[in-house]
Amino acid sequence: MATILITGGAGFIGLAITTQLARNTANHITLVDNFSRGKEDADLQAVLSLPNVTFVQGDLTDAAFFQTLPMNFDYIYHLAAVIGVRNVLENPDKVLFVNAISTLYLYEYAKKLPNLKRILFSSTSEIYAGTMKHFGVPVPTPETVPLALDDIASPRTTYMLSKMYGESIGFNYAAKYGIPTTIVRYHNVYGPRMGFLHVVPEMFIKIRDAAANGMALDVFSPTHTRAFCYIEDAVNATILCCESERTNGEIVNIGNASEEVSIKEVVLKIAGILGATITTNDQPDTPGSPARRCPDMSKLKELTGFAPSVSLESGIRRTFEWYKDKLDKRHE
Repeated sequence: MATILITGGAGFIGLAITTQLARNTANHITLVDNFSRGKEDADLQAVLSLPNVTFVQGDLTDAAFFQTLPMNFDYIYHLAAVIGVRNVLENPDKVLFVNAISTLYLYEYAKKLPNLKRILFSSTSEIYAGTMKHFGVPVPTPETVPLALDDIASPRTTYMLSKMYGESIGFNYAAKYGIPTTIVRYHNVYGPRMGFLHVVPEMFIKIRDAAANGMALDVFSPTHTRAFCYIEDAVNATILCCESERTNGEIVNIGNASEEVSIKEVVLKIAGILGATITTNDQPDTPGSPARRCPDMSKLKELTGFAPSVSLESGIRRTFEWYKDKLDKRHE
């Protein structure tokens, strides 16, 4: 039995974690979200109908909001953040403000929790981008890579900077106040309910339309490679990282390094799953896109014993099954 708080609980990863944790009916889970990005849909409603799940709508940048929360949480999954390329480019101020202030207030609140066993802070593979650009990184990339910023004046830098700041908050509050903390860095997680601004759901639409209209599909950065991780694997790894004694005070990559594939290979694989016959036009590399991105997963394996089990083929099929009747109702 555990009492669990999940911030950003209406979002893609947050709701998937809730769904998994709620299967243990002894767990009591409180979701917090302000719907700035999370979607109030049938999937969320199904989870909120469970007797062991409570929803609280609130703003984590309001210090007074934390006074309304219970003080008995065992675990906190901190997933709330302003994310997404469009948000980063159009609202870099919100990225900096929300991601920093919400994490500071959360840790101030956590100082007062008598039974807290762990805070899990969700970070990102984007945190390696500055080092990769200026100095290069080994691929697969381990958690020990020194971090460097890109252009400090660029709006694109705000997201990686906010996550670096969040990681620093976690480590320093842990050191001073004894708050048990684990940091996970997600790498290319995909699956049902992730919106439409990710390459996998985006390609469902583009491939469908290209095949229907007999048009060639432009593929940008065709030779760049990524290692995609299906949401079920990411969730199971996240829960193990949050609950394991061995991950306290650690940074852990979460991803799937077993099937690093090129963007063009992903496009052709999706086309095959959709049963679509298409031709492709190779286009230039997207500015700022790294040629390779793949996490070193040895630390996750060593600390938790976890290894991903969902293949890219199976994950894409399961993702399309969820999206296939929603392709004309796209949202962020």
